[in-house]
Amino acid sequence: MAGEVPTFSLDGDQFDQRTYLGRLYRCFNLVDPRTLFTSKAQLQDALSLLESFRLGTLPKDVSDKQLWHARKIKEAIIHPDTGEKILLPFRMSGFVPFGTITVVGMLLPSPSLKQIIFWQWMNQSHNAFVNYANRNATKETPTSRFIQSYAGAVTSAVGIAVGLSLFIKRSTLSTNSKALVQRFVAYPATCMANLCNIFLMRQNELREGIEVEDENGNVVGTSKIAAWKAVQDTALTRIALPAPILIVPPIIMAFLERTKFLIARPRLNLPLNALVCTFSFGVTLPFAIALFPQRSKIAARRLEEEIQAKTASEDLYFNKGL
Repeated sequence: MAGEVPTFSLDGDQFDQRTYLGRLYRCFNLVDPRTLFTSKAQLQDALSLLESFRLGTLPKDVSDKQLWHARKIKEAIIHPDTGEKILLPFRMSGFVPFGTITVVGMLLPSPSLKQIIFWQWMNQSHNAFVNYANRNATKETPTSRFIQSYAGAVTSAVGIAVGLSLFIKRSTLSTNSKALVQRFVAYPATCMANLCNIFLMRQNELREGIEVEDENGNVVGTSKIAAWKAVQDTALTRIALPAPILIVPPIIMAFLERTKFLIARPRLNLPLNALVCTFSFGVTLPFAIALFPQRSKIAARRLEEEIQAKTASEDLYFNKGL
C-alpha cells in the first residue's frame, strides 16, 4: 500500500513494480516537481545517506522513510546509467512544468501555419532532449544520431501537422467544424514524431544491444533483443502519453468556450486553456509512464544463445529508458 513504508533497499522497490498500481506510485514520485527545487546540499546529503547505508555506517536514528526520500531525490536527478545530473528542463519531474508551454501553444484555437510550425518545432525540440537525457546510456549515442533523430522528429511533426491543417482548411466542413477538428491535429502529428524520434535516437541501441543484468545487478551481456523490447515499450508509452494531453483539453475547451461566462470574458480563454492543459498533463503523465516498468524483466530463454550460456537465471533485467 502507498501509505506503508517498507524496509529500505538500495536495489529493491518501494512499490511493487509487478503491478500497474505500484508502478503508478513510483511514477508519481518520479514526476514530483518539488524535486526540481532540490539544492546541491540536499542532493549531496541524500547521496551521502545512501552511501552510508551501502557501507553499513548509517546512524540508528535514520528511518526507512528518510532513506526512501533520499533515493527519490537521487532517482529524480541522477541518471541511472551515467551517474550524472540530468538538466532541469529534461528531467521527468520537469516534463510538466516545462512541457506545458508547448502543449498550450499546440492547442491554440485557429492557429496560423507559422504558429503550427513554431509550436511543433518547440514541442519536438523539448521531446528530443528529454528522450536523450533519459535514454538507456549503457551504450553511448553519437551526436550525429541525435541530430538525425531531432531532424526526423521535427520534419515528421511539422509535415503531418501542416498537411492535416491544409486538408482541413480546404475541406467542405463548416467554419465551426473546421475549428473543432483543427484542435486535434496536434495528436497524430505528435505521435508520429515521437515514434520517429525514438527509433532514430536509439538506433545505436538496436544495432549494438543494451546491457542485461541478473537480479543482483551483475551484467550478463549485451542483447539486441532486449534493446528492441526496450524501444518498443517506450514507443507504446509515447503513443499513449499524448492522447489525454492533446485530446481531453480540446474537448473541454470546446465546451467551455460556448458558456456565457467565457463568451462574456474572452480574455480568460488563454489562461483557462493553459490551466486545463496543465491539469491534464500533470494528472495523465504518471499513468502513461507506468504502463511499463523502467527496469524491465525478460526471460533469459528469449535472449541470444550466448547470453543464455552465461547465466543460470530464469529472468534478466534491463533499463528500458523513458
